[in-house]
Amino acid sequence: MNYVDEDGTSGSGDDTNMLDGHSKRQPVTPSSSGRRKRSRKTAGDAIVDAMLEIAAASKMRAAAIMKNEERFSISRCIKVLDEMQDTSASMDDFDIELDEMELVAAAAGYYCYNSITKRPQRGRSLSGNGFMTQVLEGHDDVCREMFRMDKHIFHKLCDILRQRGMLRDTSGVMIEEQLAIFLNIVGHNERNRVIQERFQHSGETISRYFNNVLKAIKSLSREFLQPTPFRTPAEILNSKRFDPYFKDCIGVVDGMHIPAHVPAKDQSQFRNKKGLLSQNVLAACTFDLQFIFVYPGWEGSAPDSRVLRAVLDDPNQKFPQIPEGKYYLVDMGYANTQGFIAPYVGVRSHLHEFIGANQLPRNAKELFNHRHSSLRNVIQRCFDVLKTRFPILKVAPQYAFHIQRDIVIASCVLHNFILREERNDWLFSAIEGVVAEELPDFDDQLDMQLACSMQEQIASASRDSIATGMWNDFINKWDEW
Repeated sequence: MNYVDEDGTSGSGDDTNMLDGHSKRQPVTPSSSGRRKRSRKTAGDAIVDAMLEIAAASKMRAAAIMKNEERFSISRCIKVLDEMQDTSASMDDFDIELDEMELVAAAAGYYCYNSITKRPQRGRSLSGNGFMTQVLEGHDDVCREMFRMDKHIFHKLCDILRQRGMLRDTSGVMIEEQLAIFLNIVGHNERNRVIQERFQHSGETISRYFNNVLKAIKSLSREFLQPTPFRTPAEILNSKRFDPYFKDCIGVVDGMHIPAHVPAKDQSQFRNKKGLLSQNVLAACTFDLQFIFVYPGWEGSAPDSRVLRAVLDDPNQKFPQIPEGKYYLVDMGYANTQGFIAPYVGVRSHLHEFIGANQLPRNAKELFNHRHSSLRNVIQRCFDVLKTRFPILKVAPQYAFHIQRDIVIASCVLHNFILREERNDWLFSAIEGVVAEELPDFDDQLDMQLACSMQEQIASASRDSIATGMWNDFINKWDEW
């Protein structure tokens, strides 16, 4: 609280009139007849009573105090308090004018009103526009931390949302601030109350703009969650370990568990094998870390294979069409079938199993599984970047379940948008060359005891052919493995 301390004599007359709000009261001239002896207890009671009276004053009276605070001087209060503290005499022998007692109480009540009953004061925080200016005109790292992307990407996204009419500026909140509200929530998992204080808006306003931006970004999924042209990825062509063996591979498919908040009646269905409530998200990605398909909302107890089969059987889900002879890599939780190549079951496949004395593969199946796993871990890296950028995906947010699903889709859209605009984004750069592999879930393998179909026979023959050619070259040429 800022006080303007004027002349030391201005603290009794006009100030008393201002505090009363309606009756002007002149200071009492000190005189022997006008002074009264007060005991310590009486003086204390008077201060307490006056403070309580000030604290209980009407809002109109308090507003008058605040409106005229430039005229409010507490020099007299400080002087009286100093005298009371420094005197060696007892209070029984100390005379205090009634006006000075009231002034001390008024100062205490005024301070109490502003520092306690009004806390936290919004006037002490930056406005929404002030916060935006501070971030967008500050250091690049500040923008990355607050908005989870670089400045030029943030402005580009705002331009898209504005030009396509997906969002509109309002009299109080520009599109930039609306997007910032959304990114602060998903990028920091902040509660509505925290965002209210940061942007100086009501809870209803924060909630409305959050949902508007979520809907707008989700609508971009038709454009940004699309398969890339079907050609051999550079990540395969530029590696002797993968080319030509995986030249027909177009991506990776896997499931991702996101913590979920669901009603008690649905919790048994959403409890996964680890005993946690989650939604099972089916995702497909390319080797350059782009998501090309995302299907959230499945119960955490649903096996990955069942989720994929349901998606393939439902044309409305629009899973990317797999060209003839092409395929995705999948883990042991899925069937080895046409269009989806899984590792050999019962053979070590995870990268952590190829260390130490058992580093080298012992046969064609182990070599195939090792290289298959090396390629497949790209989707785990995608998941890691996604959750690091948007920590709201690491917890169960207190939203309706359809909002939780939409947050997953919007996060993947933003992931792809950032990647297309800035390949050297700090999070993508941080995972270059990093092996991100989930520990195996052996229960998933039990879900795949299915009858062998014609498609599975074709896929098995294709896998055997790849493994054999790979092993022959490995033995004869001793290339890096």
